[in-house]
Amino acid sequence: MGITDLYPPQEEAVKSGVLEGKNLVLAIPTASGKTMVAELCALKHVMERRGKALYLVPLKALASEKYEDFKKFNKIGLRVILSTGDFDTLDPTLGRYDIIIATNEKADSIFRHKPAWINSLTLLVVDEIHLLGDGSRGPTLEAVMTRFRLLNPKAQILALSATISNADEMAGWLGAQLVTSDWRPVPLMEGVYFHESVMFSDGQNKKVEGVETDPVARLAVDVIKSGGQMLVFAASRLSSTSLAKRMETPVRNLLKGSEEKKLLELSSRILKMGERTRISNKLAKAVSNGVAFHHAGLTYEQRKAVEDAFRSFLVKVICATPTLAAGVNLPARRVLIYDYRRYEAGLGQSNIPVLEEKQMAGRAGRPKYDKEGQAIILARSEEERDFLLEQYVLAKPEKVWSKLGNASSLRSHILAAISMGLACSQEGVFDFLERSFCSYQYGINSFKGAILESLDMLTSEGMVKSEGKDLLPTPLGRRVAELYIDPKSAVILKNGLKIRRSGVPAIGYLTLICHTPDMPKLYIRRKELEELKAFLESNCDLFLYDLPQDEGFDYEMLLTEVKTSLLIKDWIDELPEDAIVERFDVGSGDIYAYVESAKWLVHSAHELAKLMGYPESMKPLLDLNVRIENGVKEELLQLISLKGVGRVRARALFSAGYKGIDDLKRASPTELGRIPTLGPETIRSIKEQVGGSVTKEEWSMVKSRSGTKQSSMDDYG
Repeated sequence: MGITDLYPPQEEAVKSGVLEGKNLVLAIPTASGKTMVAELCALKHVMERRGKALYLVPLKALASEKYEDFKKFNKIGLRVILSTGDFDTLDPTLGRYDIIIATNEKADSIFRHKPAWINSLTLLVVDEIHLLGDGSRGPTLEAVMTRFRLLNPKAQILALSATISNADEMAGWLGAQLVTSDWRPVPLMEGVYFHESVMFSDGQNKKVEGVETDPVARLAVDVIKSGGQMLVFAASRLSSTSLAKRMETPVRNLLKGSEEKKLLELSSRILKMGERTRISNKLAKAVSNGVAFHHAGLTYEQRKAVEDAFRSFLVKVICATPTLAAGVNLPARRVLIYDYRRYEAGLGQSNIPVLEEKQMAGRAGRPKYDKEGQAIILARSEEERDFLLEQYVLAKPEKVWSKLGNASSLRSHILAAISMGLACSQEGVFDFLERSFCSYQYGINSFKGAILESLDMLTSEGMVKSEGKDLLPTPLGRRVAELYIDPKSAVILKNGLKIRRSGVPAIGYLTLICHTPDMPKLYIRRKELEELKAFLESNCDLFLYDLPQDEGFDYEMLLTEVKTSLLIKDWIDELPEDAIVERFDVGSGDIYAYVESAKWLVHSAHELAKLMGYPESMKPLLDLNVRIENGVKEELLQLISLKGVGRVRARALFSAGYKGIDDLKRASPTELGRIPTLGPETIRSIKEQVGGSVTKEEWSMVKSRSGTKQSSMDDYG
């Protein structure tokens, strides 16, 4: 790889015994070489010890990035695979690979299926271990690590993190060596901008030259003129989009002619990524000016295009939400934290944690290109400048505290432990959880009540049964654990299916899955209230659960569920993406995220219907799952089953009079060639699938016709 010297923290990791199999917590700044240590360990285990390595990350985007990092070892015979997909699958092919990269949730679901190859794992790498303190993702990561240590007690654990204040506590929990350092390949300067100058942590006060009155534009222009780029972190999507728009003119004025041409090409490419929406239009316009915004409302393809253009110095400024800081590696010479306050549901505006600010600041400084990185927080007054210096720039990150010890987090992981045979009695459950970070920090007695509450719930709902002192999973409990859904979700689905087994319209099933805790919910805007209430009143007989009687908190939650189910209904009714974006105030990326969750839960409902012996519900749920996956009405189910036929081509075929497989069997390739969205290869594929063939004469005619029409639309075009 051309590397002749290790960075100081890497050298310290080797000296601490990481290549001799010792557990290690490596808490060092971003870009200080954590991944390289993981690569060395993985190579050691696979090539010398004939073991396997599992690399855990919190996000799919980060998993893809790490896969690209490790893929280079394919050329020396190592087999590397990325696993981030379906939660309800036992993938035996993973056992053929040496290095498996997975999200925490995917690894959790894999473990629950108990594949034999888990025993071959000799190395677990946990990236971003500080996320143990995250309320939504932390409990899963902690449960996976606890389970892994029980299943593979001799395996090595390498935990990676940016600098955290209680890394020693994590090392103590894991029985690990600790290497912590502030060393960075590019020195970091942190400061606060106010009144055209930056006050840095070392006491320097540097003037930022320029004619721009907008402080964000001044900071951007200043760094671009010196050959750098800027990341701007905003608290919300709206803020990131409006900031990008503000940057368009000042940045465009600094572009070279060759850059303008490439940016226009990229802008045009973005417009062709999926269906065209008002958000993709805004992004394309911003990109044509050398600026971009980046948030979860964009599709993965759009986000990756922006990231790649930034890495190649084509896009000069990205305005992003903080998810970028916890995701892909995307450094810039200057990082501007525009908002240090953020809206939290139920709490209003609150200050972000210091740890989060340090994560964003850590993105400053691009190795090989920058002599230093600058992380700057924007102040609006002199008093605020002093506050920000003291509370963020000069402050240390908070301690990471376990979030596992409450009943809502515990019930799923307790069921998994019992289902896997890792806990076979009440005492066994306590013993299992005594190995957790939560127990290490607080002691097992601090959450014994929550454990007993979870066990009571699992027993009363028929997922766990007692035989003397033994606790055993029931078939229902084992299947719920494998399906990777919250036991509470399983109860809601099970009870709903029991109420009405046949004649349930799609919206009945959709409102049921949206009633589960596993389904993310949409926020409600004030102007939507009356419409949602009206829908509720006129369709109350379709719900498969009892509705609240009073307009209190439960009623408000119900409205969020109704709105979410209506989004999925619009999707399967084939509304254009832009119409859904406009109606629900979401992005295309959000639509796909809700669709993925809905698919998972409808599949789970189907599996529970099968287990409980409700055949009347099984086919409607199976059909609904296909509709959700493809975004189509019921009438397209036959057509959508054909490989290479997505929602656009299926609708085009249906509109042209081809309602099903029999119609396509009778159709000639020449007739199919008249449909604008079908190219020659697609036509041949369709005919082969329905039991026909294409003669040489027909192929020649179809090919010549295709030259006169645009036939390269993708399935979502």
